[in-house]
Amino acid sequence: MPIQQKVWKIGAIVGILLAIYLLALSIGQFKSIGYIGSGISPTNTISVSGTGDAYAIPDVATFSFTVNDTEKVVADAQAKVTTKINAAMTAVEGQGVDKKDIQTTYYSINPHYEYQNAVCPMSAGVSNSSSASGGVSSSGVMIPASAPTPAIAYCPPGKSVITGYDVSESVSVKLRDTTKAGTLLVALGTLGVTDLNGPSFAVDNPDAVQSQARTIAIADAQAKAKTLASQLGVSLIRIVSFSDNNGSYPQPVMYAMNASTDSAKAAPVPDISTGQQKVTSNVTITYEIQ
Repeated sequence: MPIQQKVWKIGAIVGILLAIYLLALSIGQFKSIGYIGSGISPTNTISVSGTGDAYAIPDVATFSFTVNDTEKVVADAQAKVTTKINAAMTAVEGQGVDKKDIQTTYYSINPHYEYQNAVCPMSAGVSNSSSASGGVSSSGVMIPASAPTPAIAYCPPGKSVITGYDVSESVSVKLRDTTKAGTLLVALGTLGVTDLNGPSFAVDNPDAVQSQARTIAIADAQAKAKTLASQLGVSLIRIVSFSDNNGSYPQPVMYAMNASTDSAKAAPVPDISTGQQKVTSNVTITYEIQ
């Protein structure tokens, strides 16, 4: 084959390959037309904030109590604490509290120290026998009797000594029927428990209340955005960003009671009110405008 024909053949092949490459490149460019600008941040935007409040009546009451005892022998203190704790558990479960809502939160055994002063010994007084009774000097002068040397008192330092052992157990209880809170607290007060704290009221499902507050906050922000767009003479195109700054829950209301250790007396059942809790949601929405 002549050289000229070979050159033309090679050129034709190269041309065909180039044409195929350009065709494929063109098809890719056409397919990407629908995505042009999707990665470009809008320059014309407005941001609005919304606030929403939701209210809920607490449906859970939480409280805790402790049983303490001090004895010379650890086992004796443990036995007494266990007896009181078991009685308290029976009273709690008697009010319909499920075992999964009762939790031991603390148990300790510690030496019980008492500070004791040492006995102070007394040393006998020392007297000078030659002068204690007086006498006459060689010159004939009377020598008066001298007083005896006073007693000397000294005390060694005191020290802390172990006189027994302190055993303590604390329990936390979640009561789902808040109407029984007063009755249960009084019952525990007659069983020798101490440090009875509560109830602390809360909402068992706070996410549901937070969702309600957020829905109200979004509606508030959308209404503000429409009003602002109308005032500015622009149109809302789409949402380009959203942030949810959840407001903190208010601290649950807690009632404190001083438990009585006199099992023969029962205090009147207190009227305990759950009240209501407010949850606030704050949102910010940014719109693209034109």
